[in-house]
Amino acid sequence: MPDALFAVPRLAEIYDALEPERRDLEAYAAMVDEFGARRVLDVGCGTGVFALMLAERGIDVVGVDPALASLEVARGKAGAERVRWVHGDAGSLPSAQGELAVMTGNVAQVFVGDDEWMATLKAVRRALVPGGRFVFETRDAAREAWLGWNREETYSRVELAGVGVVEHWTDLVEVRLPLVTFKRTYVFADDGAALTSESTLRFRSRAEVEESLADAGFAVDEVRDAPDRPGLEFVFVAS
Repeated sequence: MPDALFAVPRLAEIYDALEPERRDLEAYAAMVDEFGARRVLDVGCGTGVFALMLAERGIDVVGVDPALASLEVARGKAGAERVRWVHGDAGSLPSAQGELAVMTGNVAQVFVGDDEWMATLKAVRRALVPGGRFVFETRDAAREAWLGWNREETYSRVELAGVGVVEHWTDLVEVRLPLVTFKRTYVFADDGAALTSESTLRFRSRAEVEESLADAGFAVDEVRDAPDRPGLEFVFVAS
């Protein structure tokens, strides 16, 4: 079940405006060029920012996401007709279609159970051509990123065109490793509505991720540092 941030239309429609800096996407686009991939699978594509970035550069992209509200935002953007949008999870992807599969942001960590994580890995493997690659990131639990997930450090008040003033912040709910739960709050000044979105992320160790990839039929080519968050995340490149 997708988090409210992605599944509730009112929140999905303001997601991009509240997340304007996505330096990580340029790094992933550079990896698409590095590996010479012309057919890319954007797993957990959300509102389609990365998929559309690639499509504009002439890449054949399939974007898949279980949150229909986010996909509707993606489909309404300029150039959306260049991307094949799929409503569903990785299991909804066509077999042996992609040369590179990518999961950006925290997508790899939303699969909190071992069974759903393994099912996702196997589905991605089926969706790749022989020799295809899978690239994704996951936060390093040792860096305890959740220590900054509080109202004092995350509060922001912004005015959005056509929406009005929106206040938003994050509160840490529970840390019970390997699971961390937090809640985002959004207050709309025009009508006083306060919407919340609670999320739980699974923090897997590097060794756990490597073992799960091997079990799903992948070989880990390398583990890189995240260019936008150096020292805080692992970026896995598997084939």
